Amino acid sequence: MSDTAAPEADSQSAITFLRELIAAQPRGEHAVQQVIGARLAQAGCKVSRHHYDPASVPMKGEFAADSSRNPEQRSAVVGTLEGRDDLPSLLIFAHPDGEPVTDADQWTHDAFAGEIDGGRLYGWGVADDLAGCAAAVLAIEAAAASGRPMGRAVFASTPSKRYARGVAALLHDGLTADAALYLHPAESGVGMREIKALASGQLEFRITVTGQAPDTTEPGQTAFSHLAANPVDKAILIHGALMALAEDRARRIRQPQIEARVGRATNLHISRIQCGQMTKLARIADECVMGGALSFPPGETLAEVQAEVEAAVARACEADDWLRAHPPRIDWLTGVTGAHVPEEHPLFQVTARSVREVTGEQPYVNAMHTSSDIRNPPVEAGIPCVAFGCLCGDLSQNEKRDEWVDVADFLRMVDVTTRVVTGWCGGAGKP
Repeated sequence: MSDTAAPEADSQSAITFLRELIAAQPRGEHAVQQVIGARLAQAGCKVSRHHYDPASVPMKGEFAADSSRNPEQRSAVVGTLEGRDDLPSLLIFAHPDGEPVTDADQWTHDAFAGEIDGGRLYGWGVADDLAGCAAAVLAIEAAAASGRPMGRAVFASTPSKRYARGVAALLHDGLTADAALYLHPAESGVGMREIKALASGQLEFRITVTGQAPDTTEPGQTAFSHLAANPVDKAILIHGALMALAEDRARRIRQPQIEARVGRATNLHISRIQCGQMTKLARIADECVMGGALSFPPGETLAEVQAEVEAAVARACEADDWLRAHPPRIDWLTGVTGAHVPEEHPLFQVTARSVREVTGEQPYVNAMHTSSDIRNPPVEAGIPCVAFGCLCGDLSQNEKRDEWVDVADFLRMVDVTTRVVTGWCGGAGKP
């Protein structure tokens, strides 16, 4: 076989495997995991399946309201390629679970055939995250076939969506490594030209402000509204306090990489407000509810940020007679802590070198992927983690159709992943 024929054969084999994962999607997550487990076993990995209850996984550096937590039993597939104890180990993870299949008949391309058109490969869940799973398995296969001395390499195919918390479950059960690599196609539009090495934390919250209608039996309350405690007016006061906090934090809290991209390292917005009914405009509502989110850089804790929000709300209440006597309720809905791997870290260096060798370009850090799963290994287990992935678009989770990955960039993703595995486990990560 010629030198050019071998890469072409490898490329076709990679695409065939990715299509196999896509074709398994209609049969559910278990079918996808079976395909992955079989390939890992063929590569010489020790394969195990870990069943767990997402609601029982301890939460470290994060939380979720009970209504947000996944009630279903889930399972992760782990393939371990044993290696030398004196060489660095690597944990690779990606998620096999996609969005529930709906409206696939409205796609332009067959959602489960892996059709290629204009350099793009289409398929349900291909970008979220079957391409990541495929790249991991193919890299493990290549590493096993290389015969090079390496440390232990592990691929964990772990459910992630809807708070499935697969990788967290494994980490809490004792899975460990010297470094971690999260594989997921890049949703930012630049593909393999970026590395995710910094993820801000994020809080989501809801604030309920109570009011009081005027003391009247009249159906129209407008003439009496000065005698009411209008929850809209009170919510505006709370909103103002939170916006003042946002500006204060933007001055105080610094993170150069995030600031270089958007001008500030932390942000806060109120994105939803609900109050009363649009058909009853002459009446005062009983309450006003507003919801929002706050992003914060690595280094801050959830407790610290929550305390600042609560203090800002308390200051607004202290300045208003009604709010002082009837303080609003703050419900913390979800929260995750940020994580960061500096560019001088050996893991980043190995990854950046691998990207540069394959693409010919120096990658840059995507500092704007808030609450990325790269946070899990460092926050849960103190393991440094970076991520990368191929160019993709029209994700089903964004309510789009014809989800795709760029074929050439997917093949580059496989190549880079293989180089990171063999480079890091071959000794590049050794102190």
